Amino acid sequence: MKVYLSRFVCLDAESNLKRCEEEASRAAAEGARWVVFPESFLNGYTRHVEPERARATFSSISAAHPETAFFFGSISEERRNRMTVWRFGREVARYDKVHLFEPNGEREIWDPGDRYACVELGGVKAGLINCNDLRYPEQARALVLEAGCGALVVVAWWPWRRDHVWKTLLRARAIENGVFTIGCCICASESPEEPFAGAGNYVFDPQGEPVRTKDDRNYELEMALTRDLLVDPRSTAARIETIETFPINK
Repeated sequence: MKVYLSRFVCLDAESNLKRCEEEASRAAAEGARWVVFPESFLNGYTRHVEPERARATFSSISAAHPETAFFFGSISEERRNRMTVWRFGREVARYDKVHLFEPNGEREIWDPGDRYACVELGGVKAGLINCNDLRYPEQARALVLEAGCGALVVVAWWPWRRDHVWKTLLRARAIENGVFTIGCCICASESPEEPFAGAGNYVFDPQGEPVRTKDDRNYELEMALTRDLLVDPRSTAARIETIETFPINK
């Protein structure tokens, strides 16, 4: 399965909308089954894009390319950091970021979501994860064990100076769950009010091996790898209802 990950540079709202349309259409025309854009790619933290304007663009793009599913990183809507997935000109799934990143003041901008989300696309269930959510392994675990996801799609606005953390967490989520883990991060923000250098894009297979790419955008996923694991962490999970604690004798 061919997956396209955008290396998006966030500029002003009009430029962002235009580039989104051009890039998404080009990726779909080149055969990508899934096209992924990063978190807050249209607006960042400081710019404003009307949700209705963004949605009209998303609808137009997905209607023009019905064979492709589009993961539009996130928009700011109804005080939520909202990731949406589109096919056939309509939204087929949404996820509101649950674990807001307090050091960046995200709770002043958004309210946290109250549920996790997955969506089935072409026989593969994709679990939706947004940036700081990646630090919480129980979210990925629930998406795999309870929802049956075969891939995790992670969008982010993650800084380059902590690229090693981003990459390590993506690899860990892949290994501990035995699924493909797809990480799409903002490349940069060039607004004078919000300069930012983003982390890299990465895809790890169910064994934790990086999926190589010739152009840093298109990745080929061999989905059979999710069925041929030497040790399958999905089949040996034990649920313990009681945790016994012991006092410390001083």
